[in-house]
Amino acid sequence: MYPGLTRRALLAGGLGLAATGLTSCATASSRPRQLLQPPPPGALPGVGLWQGSGVSAALADSAARWYYTWAPDHTGVATPAGCEFVPMIWGRRDLTDDALRRARDNGSVLLGFNEPDVASQANMAVDEALAAWPRLQNTGLRLGAPAVAIKGAVPGHWLDRFMVGARALGYRVDFIPVHWYVPPGLRRNYSTDAAVDNLRKYLQAVHRRYGLPLWLTEFGLITYQHTADAMRPQDQADFLVAAAAMMTTIPYLERWAWFALPPWPPGPETALYVDEEPTVVGDRFRVLA
Repeated sequence: MYPGLTRRALLAGGLGLAATGLTSCATASSRPRQLLQPPPPGALPGVGLWQGSGVSAALADSAARWYYTWAPDHTGVATPAGCEFVPMIWGRRDLTDDALRRARDNGSVLLGFNEPDVASQANMAVDEALAAWPRLQNTGLRLGAPAVAIKGAVPGHWLDRFMVGARALGYRVDFIPVHWYVPPGLRRNYSTDAAVDNLRKYLQAVHRRYGLPLWLTEFGLITYQHTADAMRPQDQADFLVAAAAMMTTIPYLERWAWFALPPWPPGPETALYVDEEPTVVGDRFRVLA
């Protein structure tokens, strides 16, 4: 996803390094945290965010361990002590010497192209992505595969064809970023347990297919089918807690990032913060992080 573009409105919904001792993004918060028992250490919790009023303060308060901005840098966003920024080469717009230099200067890990299988996102053919891959590889950064919107484990689909081509060419891919949003069928018959189970099975399927570590870089209770439909904030909060607990049991999942820290159109249902104040989802996140 990239907030400056239409979010696959016509697409049928498809669907951190392991804990390394990084300290919390927030040094101390004046807001009381809910009395919830945090899960044991596991995949590093993070967020996707974009520039806007109060975003830096919200990031510091959130206790996120890492974040990204769908860009090679984090212009307008201050990185709190102990929190890591991860750059991204979003698509062909970032395939410039300057953008690649900024990515190299801003992090030690690099996320590859964003949803190249979606017309409103990076929208890249597999062959185009493979031709550009050496430029990302040559940054020397630890490198995540392109993050597809759907069907990451399906033979012959975009990611599978990219991985087959990368291996044939001897290219380096160090981990697989994945996205998960609630499928339309599950949305119609929703339960927290069913959503968590669907996410778990998707992560397992992608790992079985490629045998690499995973990052879950976008997820939330949104269905993309003709229009974007986000479930109510309390459902988002309950799902986040249950999914985070489930993800502590997956040893090959290194990091996860909720979508998203600020509100996104058409509404704030998944937002962790609105006007620098934590939502019900944000309150849960602060405890988990």
